[in-house]
Amino acid sequence: MALQKSPKEIVLITGGGGYLGVRLGSALCKKGISVILFDVNIPIQDLPKGMKLIRGDICCFTDLEKALQDVTCVFHIASFGMSGKEQLNYKVIEAVNIKGTENVLRACRRKGVPRLVYTSTYNVVFGGQVIINGDESLPYLPLHLHPDHYSRTKSVAEKIVLEANGTALERGVGVLRTCALRSAGIYGPGEKRHLPRLVRYIEKGYFKFVYGDPKSLVDFVHVDNLVQAHILASEALKADKKYIASGQPYFISDERPVNNFEFFRPLVEGLGYPFPTKRLPLTLIYFIALMTEMVYFLFGRFYNFQPFLTRTEVYKTGVTHYFSIEKARKELGYKAQPFDFKEVIDWFKAKGHGRKFQDYTLKYLIWNGMLIFLLAIAVLTWFQMTVATSV
Repeated sequence: MALQKSPKEIVLITGGGGYLGVRLGSALCKKGISVILFDVNIPIQDLPKGMKLIRGDICCFTDLEKALQDVTCVFHIASFGMSGKEQLNYKVIEAVNIKGTENVLRACRRKGVPRLVYTSTYNVVFGGQVIINGDESLPYLPLHLHPDHYSRTKSVAEKIVLEANGTALERGVGVLRTCALRSAGIYGPGEKRHLPRLVRYIEKGYFKFVYGDPKSLVDFVHVDNLVQAHILASEALKADKKYIASGQPYFISDERPVNNFEFFRPLVEGLGYPFPTKRLPLTLIYFIALMTEMVYFLFGRFYNFQPFLTRTEVYKTGVTHYFSIEKARKELGYKAQPFDFKEVIDWFKAKGHGRKFQDYTLKYLIWNGMLIFLLAIAVLTWFQMTVATSV
């Protein structure tokens, strides 16, 4: 897992200001590696010694070219549109995920960077179909079948990255070697995207039900396991590892398929809230998500609200899809470490979260009344459509 401790070992992490980027950078610093965090955003936390922040945009080639001086490996983590309302911003998604990735590869070749590890996603092969213990032999999902633009652009970007493997460097000798890590959903203490959104829903009283087949299974990955995989992948692009990862994709998870809602039960109950007992059909929730997206497209420019769920999020949480990590174990030496939610629960409690005495204000009652009313309308509409299509 250790990178060679050389004074010339300098790595750059795009999207380095994000949760995974800072965590990866910190782990590399502990190994004596010089780290550059490259991001449009500045991390809130203090950076450890040996870590440098460069504010820049992967959509700007000049920014990248300046930042890559003497860099020996790039971890390309930066992306846009993974969840929520960002998932509906097609223009920015395409600019960051495709054009940004092309810029990173071009800058690596221009500046003579020999290695690049790309952070990809399960979504390049998954689009709502059941997948049981899938592996890297699965074909990419046809682009027109992707239910969201994020997944579509990540698929295009991964292909671009892997096709760039073996292309000549413009400075120095050698070629650019690349690989892709297809990550499951990330969790861990301090995760800033999915868990805070879930906790907000719980605290506002929106988490009233679960949906889909209770036997459906999905994968997750703890941030430290994903960090381990990135470091191992970087090593596997070197000569002493016989460039075994060159041009290769790898699925990365905790290797513990679990029902999506049961996975979050310890968090819900650990914060003092009751776990929902009502279970709704997946098709109903998908219909609600579709209606939500339509409302967002019509009114989002006037009122930039957060959609409750998107269609892709319904698929990702309610449809069985999990993958083997055998290839990563065999070729990278990856070994998933066991983690639980205790550290996550402790982190949220330290931030003041947890069930408190509920003051049923007028605002609370109005919001809950509206939620029940909208859900009732959606159920009636969905039921009428279901009956009509079955006749």
